[in-house]
Amino acid sequence: MNRSRDARRQMIREIVREKPVRTQQSLVAELKAAGFECTQATVSRDIAEIGLSKLPDGHYMLAGDLRLQRMMADLALSVIAVKNLVLVKANPGTANAITAALDGAGLSEVMGTIAGDDTILIVTADDEEGISLASHLEKLRRAS
Repeated sequence: MNRSRDARRQMIREIVREKPVRTQQSLVAELKAAGFECTQATVSRDIAEIGLSKLPDGHYMLAGDLRLQRMMADLALSVIAVKNLVLVKANPGTANAITAALDGAGLSEVMGTIAGDDTILIVTADDEEGISLASHLEKLRRAS
């Protein structure tokens, strides 16, 4: 696989996780701002390969993030960051399901997870990633 294609697709993942992207043209513009020159046709192929879904509100989301968003919105009660550790409190008996969705999403910040009955501990590489991940998970939890 082409290295620049891999880098571009990783950047697409990061962009759609960080901002609401509604059109392929806006994604092309975001990629250009990040230093990737590509066409709308290339982005269209990337969207299909990555498995982005368009939500009813019109923005793109990764399939793994969509599952995680549903789990966080329905089952998670709170998200707390303490340095490079993120603690998710959930309804009793649901931590393992949320953790499976979290692991399936393939978030780059996640170094590892441990799930109990109603609590998930997530380890990140550093404090900044912990805060960033907690913010992302809290947005998913509050989404409806």
